Amino acid sequence: MHILKQHHYYVYIVTNAERTVLYTGVTNNLPQRITEHWDNRGQTKTFAGKYYCYNLVFYEYFTYINNAIAREKEIKGWRRQKKLDLIKTMNPDWTFLNPSICDGWPPKEVNKRE
Repeated sequence: MHILKQHHYYVYIVTNAERTVLYTGVTNNLPQRITEHWDNRGQTKTFAGKYYCYNLVFYEYFTYINNAIAREKEIKGWRRQKKLDLIKTMNPDWTFLNPSICDGWPPKEVNKRE
């Protein structure tokens, strides 16, 4: 008997507190990834860390990683205004979605992935 495992992948956009910088990424664990961005804030080794991008404003769900990666690349190739329009389709008020996605915000501790 072969049991199929359901996979979860997300393309997401995070921004800084002033909503002036956008970062698009892909992950299989959205709460963990957002927490990692928060933990990396101020660290210049990553784009999101350098610009304090950890506030989730948009995400899409995918079952297949290839589709998620293709969508991430598509969005990354867009001009800023098109990204803003996309965010407004899901989140017209640009509400930071971290509290609804993560269990407790801000995180009290960050579990590092292996």
